[in-house]
Amino acid sequence: MEGVTDAPMRQVISECGGLSFCVSEFLRVCGDLFPAKVFYRHVPEFAHNCRTPAGVPVQLQLLGSNEEAMALNAQRAVELGAGAIDLNFGCPAPQVNRNDGGASLLRYPDRLRGIVAAVRKALPPEIPVSAKLRLGWETPEDIFRNAEEAAIGGATWITIHARTKKQGYTPPAYWNYIGEVKKQLNIPVIANGDIWTLDDFRRCRDESQCDHFMIGRSALATPGLAFAIARELGINAKTTTPFQIPSPSENYLDRWIPLLQRFAEVSAPVSQGNLYTTSRIKQWAKMSFLRNQFPWFDQIKLAKTTEELFTILDQQAKNIHDKSTPSQETLH
Repeated sequence: MEGVTDAPMRQVISECGGLSFCVSEFLRVCGDLFPAKVFYRHVPEFAHNCRTPAGVPVQLQLLGSNEEAMALNAQRAVELGAGAIDLNFGCPAPQVNRNDGGASLLRYPDRLRGIVAAVRKALPPEIPVSAKLRLGWETPEDIFRNAEEAAIGGATWITIHARTKKQGYTPPAYWNYIGEVKKQLNIPVIANGDIWTLDDFRRCRDESQCDHFMIGRSALATPGLAFAIARELGINAKTTTPFQIPSPSENYLDRWIPLLQRFAEVSAPVSQGNLYTTSRIKQWAKMSFLRNQFPWFDQIKLAKTTEELFTILDQQAKNIHDKSTPSQETLH
């Protein structure tokens, strides 16, 4: 989710309700011990007890392959206030994998265990250290060894994206493998991958037998999904927004507009100008459009400014309202 779930997006999505915690975009550790300013720039929530303004905890995610560097940077992050560290062994991006990071470590279970163990040893016992895995590089059965090694290394819990690196994000997700891993481990397992709807969530829960779930792209495509899943799980989820959130079963434009306006508002102080904010909004809208949740993307994709973008959306909303409102002639 690099370049997608930055601090402004975490703020807006956490305001929609339903999330127990957020995981930051990964911070790539190449060998240097980062100064404090790098952590604060990457995760601005460090200035607020590592929580979004809505009060949702944010966990720092680290990506790298050098045990010592990963441990030292995790230690520095905790000194600055990080409440948990997540280790990325799942990123399938070719550039990351060519540089010995992310999912490339799935080919080396002993090294994966070593990284987890080094970070675990460097931190106080009360600080959770989690690991994000895929089923394997190419073979899904590799998850059994890699999950075991992560647990031996001291992972507090693991999150499994139910596809291999070679699959990327191509369906389907094989949730049944997560269920088999859950049976063999004595630590919590979080199910992830292709949970786009409430029905997907229910099937994932049935196949994985998990109690914990992570959503990524779908949290943006359908902003009300996390809230709906939380309610299904019996969690007393609450929103902090004064407006209605687009739900999994409804995609009303008059619910999207204030949400996108909220994102423009919170991203403005940290953006590189109007064009950047406009691009981010279109990026979000396209992600939702691809899941049939935001059919108005074609109308805004050529907008150059946020003002132009919202003028188009407001006109679309007015057109929808006019079509749904009976005329006086009809009423008579």
